[in-house]
Amino acid sequence: MSGDIDVLVLGGAGVDTVVYVPELPLPYADSYMIRSGISTRAGQTGDFVALGLSALGLRTHHLDMIGDDPEGALVRALHRDRGIPFTAVPQPAGTKRAVNLVGPDGRRLSLYDTTRSRETDRLPDPVVRSLARASRHVHVAITHPCAHALPALRGTGVSVSTDLHDWDGANPYHEPFAYAADVVFLSAAALADPERTMRRIAGRGRAQTVVATAGAEGAYLLVDGELTRVPPVTPPAPVVDSNGAGDAFAAGFLFGRLRGEPPPRCALYGAVAGAHACTVPSTEADAIGREELLARAAGAEADLC
Repeated sequence: MSGDIDVLVLGGAGVDTVVYVPELPLPYADSYMIRSGISTRAGQTGDFVALGLSALGLRTHHLDMIGDDPEGALVRALHRDRGIPFTAVPQPAGTKRAVNLVGPDGRRLSLYDTTRSRETDRLPDPVVRSLARASRHVHVAITHPCAHALPALRGTGVSVSTDLHDWDGANPYHEPFAYAADVVFLSAAALADPERTMRRIAGRGRAQTVVATAGAEGAYLLVDGELTRVPPVTPPAPVVDSNGAGDAFAAGFLFGRLRGEPPPRCALYGAVAGAHACTVPSTEADAIGREELLARAAGAEADLC
């Protein structure tokens, strides 16, 4: 049964309400007129990774807890419309949701509704094991239920990746994810010394590869103790939104890894996918396709020669 699924995505399903604001931080005022409108759509980190992987032709399955509510219906519809199998575990507290304030330069501020989770939330171990054993790889979102699923994943022997997002290198919540994954992604934005944090992840955990993305400056890639710099890729259109860029990077990187590509090329695929994501408005759920990614990656490699 192993290999029926290329990538199982664990967690990270939810709904965002997107508001484009004139600037960030947003100065206090009694009210603002939002001429671009206020949009609500399905798509949080796990959804975007699953969407990115599927768009690249990988057989993708998504497992998470969602509620029997309008937000849950949006999540189900997104997966159904994109042909991505989705296993939904009932979430009595409701589907995860957030409000994203997006500035003119594409930066965002996310406000998460923490009432949509409970300490007792769990993904059933038998379901996790069954889907993981049918998969070539598992990507884990850093949500509370997924933390409790890590021991079940270890028992399957399947390779695991995770994205720590804007971890500061100190918050203990992220450590179980950081030290349980074979491939670790994170943002360098909150790190005073990215290399030090990356080496600590590799030294204390099982990660063979650690990637710290640095926005327009590219990324750092640590493989088998050797740190290299991944150059940035020029977006194919004006940057409108950074939302989902890290998820797209992870999808592009994992696409390369499952093709057997060397880590630098995997990172290039990630950079190309992330650059594309920055040109997609946050109100949309879109991802780069396989042919476009390979063509742009070939062009970027030629430019470096």
